[in-house]
Amino acid sequence: MMTLRTVFLTLLGCSLSACATVDIPSRNAPFESLPDTYSTVAPGYEPIEGAVLDLQPQSITPVLAVDTLGSDATNGQPSYRPLGSVAGSDMTITKVTVRVPRTLKVSEANRYIPQGDIVWREDPLGNRHAQVQAIVQHALEAGVRPLSGPVQAELDVEVLRFHALTQKARYTTGGVHSISFTMVLRDAETGEALTEVREIEADLNAYGGRKALVAIAEGQTQKVRITGFLAKVIQQEILTPGSRAPRRGGLIQALNKL
Repeated sequence: MMTLRTVFLTLLGCSLSACATVDIPSRNAPFESLPDTYSTVAPGYEPIEGAVLDLQPQSITPVLAVDTLGSDATNGQPSYRPLGSVAGSDMTITKVTVRVPRTLKVSEANRYIPQGDIVWREDPLGNRHAQVQAIVQHALEAGVRPLSGPVQAELDVEVLRFHALTQKARYTTGGVHSISFTMVLRDAETGEALTEVREIEADLNAYGGRKALVAIAEGQTQKVRITGFLAKVIQQEILTPGSRAPRRGGLIQALNKL
Protein backbone atom coordinates (compact mmCIF):
# COMPACT_ATOMS: atom_id res chain seq x y z
CA MET A 1 0.00 0.00 0.00
CA MET A 2 1.47 3.32 -1.11
CA THR A 3 1.98 5.90 1.55
CA LEU A 4 0.94 9.52 1.08
CA ARG A 5 4.60 10.53 0.83
CA THR A 6 5.23 8.04 -2.01
CA VAL A 7 2.26 9.29 -3.99
CA PHE A 8 3.40 12.90 -3.57
CA LEU A 9 6.94 12.17 -4.83
CA THR A 10 5.62 10.22 -7.83
CA LEU A 11 3.34 13.08 -8.93
CA LEU A 12 6.17 15.60 -8.50
CA GLY A 13 8.55 13.60 -10.68
CA CYS A 14 6.01 13.30 -13.51
CA SER A 15 5.37 17.04 -13.57
CA LEU A 16 9.10 17.83 -13.80
CA SER A 17 9.69 15.42 -16.66
CA ALA A 18 6.81 16.97 -18.63
CA CYS A 19 8.54 20.40 -18.54
CA ALA A 20 11.88 19.15 -19.80
CA THR A 21 12.93 19.56 -23.49
CA VAL A 22 15.41 17.56 -25.52
CA ASP A 23 18.15 19.48 -27.40
CA ILE A 24 18.43 17.66 -30.75
CA PRO A 25 21.77 18.29 -32.58
CA SER A 26 21.25 20.11 -35.91
CA ARG A 27 24.62 19.41 -37.51
CA ASN A 28 23.26 16.37 -39.35
CA ALA A 29 20.06 18.08 -40.49
CA PRO A 30 19.61 18.46 -44.28
CA PHE A 31 20.38 21.89 -45.84
CA GLU A 32 17.43 24.12 -46.48
CA SER A 33 16.97 24.89 -50.20
CA LEU A 34 17.50 28.55 -51.12
CA PRO A 35 14.98 30.58 -53.14
CA ASP A 36 15.63 30.86 -56.87
CA THR A 37 16.27 34.62 -56.54
CA TYR A 38 19.50 33.94 -54.62
CA SER A 39 21.21 32.92 -57.87
CA THR A 40 20.32 36.05 -59.81
CA VAL A 41 22.52 39.12 -60.34
CA ALA A 42 21.85 42.12 -58.14
CA PRO A 43 19.97 45.00 -59.80
CA GLY A 44 22.30 47.26 -61.76
CA TYR A 45 24.90 44.53 -62.37
CA GLU A 46 23.17 42.67 -65.21
CA PRO A 47 25.36 42.24 -68.32
CA ILE A 48 24.49 44.48 -71.27
CA GLU A 49 24.16 42.91 -74.66
CA GLY A 50 27.01 43.99 -76.92
CA ALA A 51 28.82 45.81 -74.08
CA VAL A 52 32.20 44.44 -75.17
CA LEU A 53 33.18 46.10 -78.44
CA ASP A 54 34.06 43.89 -81.38
CA LEU A 55 37.14 45.76 -82.50
CA GLN A 56 39.48 42.97 -83.52
CA PRO A 57 41.87 44.06 -86.30
CA GLN A 58 41.07 42.53 -89.68
CA SER A 59 43.41 43.41 -92.51
CA ILE A 60 45.71 46.02 -90.95
CA THR A 61 48.96 44.66 -89.55
CA PRO A 62 49.90 46.09 -86.13
CA VAL A 63 53.29 47.80 -86.11
CA LEU A 64 55.34 48.43 -82.98
CA ALA A 65 58.02 51.07 -83.25
CA VAL A 66 59.58 53.61 -80.95
CA ASP A 67 61.36 56.15 -83.13
CA THR A 68 60.10 59.72 -83.53
CA LEU A 69 58.14 61.27 -86.38
CA GLY A 70 60.21 62.32 -89.37
CA SER A 71 60.99 66.04 -89.80
CA ASP A 72 62.70 68.40 -92.19
CA ALA A 73 66.38 68.63 -91.28
CA THR A 74 66.56 72.28 -92.38
CA ASN A 75 64.09 73.80 -89.93
CA GLY A 76 63.00 70.94 -87.64
CA GLN A 77 59.43 71.09 -89.01
CA PRO A 78 57.81 68.28 -90.99
CA SER A 79 57.32 68.97 -94.68
CA TYR A 80 53.96 67.93 -96.13
CA ARG A 81 51.80 68.20 -99.19
CA PRO A 82 48.45 69.79 -98.26
CA LEU A 83 45.36 67.68 -98.87
CA GLY A 84 43.85 70.37 -101.05
CA SER A 85 40.48 69.12 -102.25
CA VAL A 86 40.93 65.67 -100.69
CA ALA A 87 38.61 65.25 -97.73
CA GLY A 88 38.92 62.70 -94.96
CA SER A 89 35.87 60.91 -96.33
CA ASP A 90 37.80 60.34 -99.59
CA MET A 91 40.43 58.26 -97.80
CA THR A 92 41.04 54.63 -97.10
CA ILE A 93 43.60 54.04 -94.35
CA THR A 94 45.72 51.09 -95.43
CA LYS A 95 48.11 51.06 -92.49
CA VAL A 96 48.20 52.32 -88.91
CA THR A 97 51.55 52.84 -87.19
CA VAL A 98 51.55 53.55 -83.45
CA ARG A 99 54.75 54.39 -81.59
CA VAL A 100 55.11 54.50 -77.82
CA PRO A 101 58.62 55.83 -77.16
CA ARG A 102 60.53 54.03 -74.42
CA THR A 103 61.48 57.46 -73.11
CA LEU A 104 57.95 57.83 -71.73
CA LYS A 105 58.08 57.33 -67.95
CA VAL A 106 55.93 54.54 -66.47
CA SER A 107 54.47 54.96 -62.98
CA GLU A 108 53.32 52.02 -60.88
CA ALA A 109 52.67 54.13 -57.76
CA ASN A 110 49.21 53.55 -56.30
CA ARG A 111 48.34 57.21 -55.81
CA TYR A 112 45.39 59.29 -56.91
CA ILE A 113 47.49 61.16 -59.49
CA PRO A 114 50.91 59.52 -59.90
CA GLN A 115 53.73 61.27 -61.71
CA GLY A 116 54.59 59.73 -65.06
CA ASP A 117 53.69 59.58 -68.74
CA ILE A 118 52.09 56.13 -68.65
CA VAL A 119 49.66 54.98 -65.95
CA TRP A 120 48.02 51.66 -66.79
CA ARG A 121 46.93 48.91 -64.37
CA GLU A 122 44.23 46.81 -66.03
CA ASP A 123 46.70 44.40 -67.65
CA PRO A 124 49.05 42.23 -65.57
CA LEU A 125 52.30 43.84 -64.46
CA GLY A 126 54.62 43.84 -67.45
CA ASN A 127 55.78 45.92 -70.41
CA ARG A 128 53.46 48.92 -70.09
CA HIS A 129 54.78 50.52 -73.31
CA ALA A 130 53.79 47.43 -75.31
CA GLN A 131 50.43 47.19 -73.52
CA VAL A 132 49.57 50.81 -74.28
CA GLN A 133 50.72 50.41 -77.88
CA ALA A 134 48.38 47.44 -78.33
CA ILE A 135 45.40 49.35 -76.89
CA VAL A 136 45.94 52.43 -79.05
CA GLN A 137 46.68 50.35 -82.17
CA HIS A 138 43.49 48.35 -81.68
CA ALA A 139 41.41 51.48 -81.12
CA LEU A 140 42.74 53.44 -84.11
CA GLU A 141 42.41 50.52 -86.50
CA ALA A 142 38.77 50.18 -85.45
CA GLY A 143 38.23 53.91 -85.94
CA VAL A 144 39.62 54.09 -89.47
CA ARG A 145 38.11 50.82 -90.70
CA PRO A 146 34.81 52.38 -91.93
CA LEU A 147 36.69 54.86 -94.17
CA SER A 148 36.52 53.68 -97.77
CA GLY A 149 37.48 56.52 -100.11
CA PRO A 150 39.63 56.30 -103.26
CA VAL A 151 42.72 57.95 -101.71
CA GLN A 152 45.09 55.41 -100.13
CA ALA A 153 46.71 56.83 -96.99
CA GLU A 154 48.56 55.71 -93.89
CA LEU A 155 48.04 56.93 -90.33
CA ASP A 156 51.18 57.65 -88.31
CA VAL A 157 50.73 58.18 -84.55
CA GLU A 158 53.05 58.75 -81.60
CA VAL A 159 51.72 58.51 -78.05
CA LEU A 160 52.70 61.37 -75.73
CA ARG A 161 50.70 60.50 -72.61
CA PHE A 162 48.45 57.64 -71.49
CA HIS A 163 46.95 58.11 -68.04
CA ALA A 164 44.26 55.66 -66.92
CA LEU A 165 43.31 55.29 -63.24
CA THR A 166 45.30 53.74 -60.42
CA GLN A 167 43.63 51.19 -58.13
CA LYS A 168 43.13 53.86 -55.45
CA ALA A 169 41.40 56.31 -57.78
CA ARG A 170 39.44 53.56 -59.54
CA TYR A 171 37.66 52.42 -56.39
CA THR A 172 37.17 55.83 -54.77
CA THR A 173 37.15 59.21 -56.52
CA GLY A 174 37.37 58.35 -60.22
CA GLY A 175 39.06 60.97 -62.40
CA VAL A 176 40.11 61.43 -66.02
CA HIS A 177 41.59 59.11 -68.64
CA SER A 178 44.09 61.63 -69.98
CA ILE A 179 45.50 60.58 -73.36
CA SER A 180 47.38 62.60 -75.98
CA PHE A 181 49.20 61.74 -79.19
CA THR A 182 50.46 63.25 -82.43
CA MET A 183 49.05 62.18 -85.78
CA VAL A 184 49.92 62.67 -89.44
CA LEU A 185 48.44 61.18 -92.63
CA ARG A 186 50.87 60.00 -95.31
CA ASP A 187 50.54 58.96 -98.92
CA ALA A 188 50.39 55.15 -98.90
CA GLU A 189 52.62 54.86 -101.98
CA THR A 190 55.26 57.53 -101.48
CA GLY A 191 55.18 58.06 -97.69
CA GLU A 192 54.88 61.81 -98.28
CA ALA A 193 53.02 63.66 -95.53
CA LEU A 194 49.52 64.72 -96.59
CA THR A 195 48.90 66.73 -93.42
CA GLU A 196 50.89 68.56 -90.83
CA VAL A 197 51.69 66.78 -87.58
CA ARG A 198 48.93 67.64 -85.11
CA GLU A 199 48.69 66.97 -81.38
CA ILE A 200 45.40 65.42 -80.30
CA GLU A 201 44.08 65.45 -76.74
CA ALA A 202 41.63 62.66 -76.03
CA ASP A 203 40.46 62.98 -72.42
CA LEU A 204 37.59 60.87 -71.12
CA ASN A 205 35.75 60.90 -67.78
CA ALA A 206 36.91 57.94 -65.69
CA TYR A 207 34.48 56.16 -63.37
CA GLY A 208 35.20 55.66 -59.68
CA GLY A 209 33.64 53.97 -56.68
CA ARG A 210 30.26 52.26 -57.13
CA LYS A 211 29.91 53.57 -60.70
CA ALA A 212 33.19 51.86 -61.61
CA LEU A 213 32.04 48.57 -60.07
CA VAL A 214 28.77 48.68 -62.01
CA ALA A 215 30.65 49.47 -65.23
CA ILE A 216 33.00 46.52 -64.68
CA ALA A 217 30.03 44.19 -64.09
CA GLU A 218 28.54 45.39 -67.39
CA GLY A 219 31.78 44.71 -69.28
CA GLN A 220 32.68 48.41 -69.52
CA THR A 221 36.26 48.09 -68.30
CA GLN A 222 38.76 50.91 -68.63
CA LYS A 223 40.21 49.21 -71.71
CA VAL A 224 36.82 48.85 -73.41
CA ARG A 225 35.82 52.47 -72.73
CA ILE A 226 39.20 53.91 -73.81
CA THR A 227 39.28 51.76 -76.96
CA GLY A 228 35.80 52.83 -78.04
CA PHE A 229 36.51 56.48 -77.29
CA LEU A 230 39.82 56.62 -79.19
CA ALA A 231 38.15 54.95 -82.19
CA LYS A 232 35.60 57.78 -82.32
CA VAL A 233 38.25 60.46 -81.78
CA ILE A 234 40.50 59.36 -84.64
CA GLN A 235 37.61 58.99 -87.06
CA GLN A 236 36.36 62.50 -86.24
CA GLU A 237 39.86 63.99 -86.52
CA ILE A 238 40.27 62.50 -90.00
CA LEU A 239 36.80 63.38 -91.30
CA THR A 240 36.62 66.88 -89.77
CA PRO A 241 40.06 67.94 -88.48
CA GLY A 242 39.98 70.22 -85.45
CA SER A 243 36.23 69.92 -84.94
CA ARG A 244 36.52 68.37 -81.48
CA ALA A 245 36.29 70.81 -78.59
CA PRO A 246 38.93 70.12 -75.90
CA ARG A 247 37.46 68.61 -72.77
CA ARG A 248 37.53 70.93 -69.76
CA GLY A 249 38.18 68.74 -66.74
CA GLY A 250 39.28 71.32 -64.20
CA LEU A 251 41.95 70.66 -61.59
CA ILE A 252 42.13 66.87 -61.95
CA GLN A 253 42.69 67.11 -65.69
CA ALA A 254 45.38 69.75 -65.20
CA LEU A 255 47.18 67.68 -62.55
CA ASN A 256 47.08 64.62 -64.80
CA LYS A 257 49.17 66.49 -67.34
CA LEU A 258 51.95 67.52 -64.99
